[in-house]
Amino acid sequence: MQYKDKYNLSPNESLFLAKKKWDENVYCGMRMENRAVTFPQTQTILNGVNVPSVQLDDIQAILNMRDAWKHIFATVYDPLTVEYICTLNGFIARNEALEWGKLRRGAVGISGTDYKPPVPVFEAVKAELEKILTEESTATEKALNLFLWGTRGQFFWDGNKRTSLTAANKILISSGTGILTIVDKHMEKFNTLLLDYYNTGNGEELKQFLYDNAILGLDL
Repeated sequence: MQYKDKYNLSPNESLFLAKKKWDENVYCGMRMENRAVTFPQTQTILNGVNVPSVQLDDIQAILNMRDAWKHIFATVYDPLTVEYICTLNGFIARNEALEWGKLRRGAVGISGTDYKPPVPVFEAVKAELEKILTEESTATEKALNLFLWGTRGQFFWDGNKRTSLTAANKILISSGTGILTIVDKHMEKFNTLLLDYYNTGNGEELKQFLYDNAILGLDL
């Protein structure tokens, strides 16, 4: 199925949207990981104000995603490569994982499923990424495919969903086709479909759900 681009924003409009929504996207990343923070708490921490009721590791996770987003804004038109995605993970999983910014070298499990993602091999990951980015599809579909590929591939020790989310958003922002953000009311359904995707390897229902509910833009 071809997922048409919902938006056609100019570079200025696209960056305006990203800078308007990036705090919501950081919060989305926290909710993906079931971290006990609210959106107002996330905003407050991103504004540099201490929130004593939030645990230090949650604060660290928020600041890590902040730094990943700063990197995207500074490099939005740079090529998206395996090395670039590793750099995003280097920000996102900093001080959280066994290693960060490098493809994992050992086995991992995923909570709630018996699916065991294989240990990634750099050349294979590179070829898979190139296939996603060069196939004849819209920027929106490439972003969705990359998100699904990265979440199920589990290429890093930690931060895979957040890394995939930010990498997918780089595609959308650089092409002016919106931003990928899952709001609170859709998070439970997202988690249900994601678990099914882990189990079956069939991501079409998840992809359609994200397309219908999580691609946001500017109505000009």
